[in-house]
Amino acid sequence: MPITSDIQIETPTTHKGKVNFKLGLIINPIAGVGGSVGLKGSDGENTAELAKSLGAEEKANARASIALSMLSEHINSVDIFTVAGDMGQTLCQQLGFAHSVVYTPGSKVTTYEDTENAAKAMAELNLDLILFAGGDGTARNICAAVEASGIEEHTTVLGIPAGCKIHSGVYAITPKAAGRVLQMLVSGELVTVSDADVMDIDEEKFRQGIVKARRYGELSVPSELRFIQNVKMGGKESDELVLADIAAHVIELMEPEQTYIMGSGSTVAYVMEELGLDNTLLGVDVIQDQGLLKQDVIARELLSIIDENTKLVITLIGGQGHIFGRGNQQLSPEVLKKIGKENILVIATKTKLKALNGRPLIVDTGDLALDKSLSGHIKVITGYHDQVLYPVGYEEL
Repeated sequence: MPITSDIQIETPTTHKGKVNFKLGLIINPIAGVGGSVGLKGSDGENTAELAKSLGAEEKANARASIALSMLSEHINSVDIFTVAGDMGQTLCQQLGFAHSVVYTPGSKVTTYEDTENAAKAMAELNLDLILFAGGDGTARNICAAVEASGIEEHTTVLGIPAGCKIHSGVYAITPKAAGRVLQMLVSGELVTVSDADVMDIDEEKFRQGIVKARRYGELSVPSELRFIQNVKMGGKESDELVLADIAAHVIELMEPEQTYIMGSGSTVAYVMEELGLDNTLLGVDVIQDQGLLKQDVIARELLSIIDENTKLVITLIGGQGHIFGRGNQQLSPEVLKKIGKENILVIATKTKLKALNGRPLIVDTGDLALDKSLSGHIKVITGYHDQVLYPVGYEEL
C-alpha cells in the first residue's frame, strides 16, 4: 500500500522564538471494540465487525480526545502530524488543532498495515514524540514499524490505553495520564526517557482462558513513573493459603437468592474454584445461591441481570493496580453505575497490594464523572475476616 503525504518538512514552526513541539498522532479506531461484548479484543479477521453487530461501540477516538484535550492551552505550541480520517485527522479537526496528514489509508476499513505505514512515515520525520491510541496489537505494529525504519534509537513513543489487553509498558496508566505527560513535554519540563517492553498475547488462546504472553521488542517512552504503567505481572498467586482465606470470607458473605457478578483474574478464579464452579478466567460470570447462573457475560446481558441486591467481586491487575478499564470492559460505566460503589467487593492479597509501592488502585472506565465517584478509599478483602483500606485514584492524577 503506498504511503501518501501532502507535506514537506523544511523548518519547524516557531512562536515568539520558541520551536514548536512536533507530535505524531496515530489512532487505531477499532481498538478494544470487542471488550464490552466479551470478545476479549479486536484482533482477528471480522472480529471488529462481529463486535459491532453485537452492539459494541468504537471508543479509541474518545480516549485519545481525553489526552489531546489537555494540550488545549498549548494549541499554538504543537505541530501535529497525523493520519487521514478516524486514525487522527478527524479528532484534530474536532479539537481545533492545526495538523498535517502524512499518511492516507487506502480504505475506510483500516488495518494493522495502515498503523505500520503511518508509523514508518512518522519515524522518518524525526518527530519529538509519536502518540498512539490502541492496545497491545497496536503497540506491536508501532514497534515493528519503528524497528523497520532503522532509527528506533531516535524515536520516542507514548501509548494511550484503548484496547482490551494492555500488557505492554509503553502505555500511560490512563488517557488523562498520557495527557499530563504531553503537558510536561510541551512545556519543556525535563522528562526522562527509557526503554519499555512491548508485550502481546495470543488472542485466540486468550478467548479460551489461556494467557500466553510474548515480548516483541522495546520502544523508548517518557518514563514518568506516576503516569506510565508497569509491564503486567502474570500467573496465579502462589500463596494458596491466603487465597483460600479470601475465598472463605467471600463465600461466607454470599446470601441466598443474591446475585454475584464475578470479575476476571486469578484471585476471583480461586473463589470460583472453591465453590466448585467453572470459571471464565478472562471474562465475567454470574452466580446465585453459590451456583453458576450465566457464564462469560457481556455488558448488555449484565444490565438485564443486575438488581438492587447484586454484588460485584473484582480483583486488581498485578503490577499495575487497575480494577476497571483493563480486561473487564464488560463492566461498562452503565453496569457499574447500576451496581453502585457500595456493592463492589475488591479482593487481593497483601503481597499484591504491597507490590504497588503505595500507588493507588486505578479506575479508568471512560466516564470521568464515574471514575471520580469511585475514587477515595475502598475496603479490600485480604484474608478471612481481614480487610484493609486502600486508596483508589482516577484520571485526574
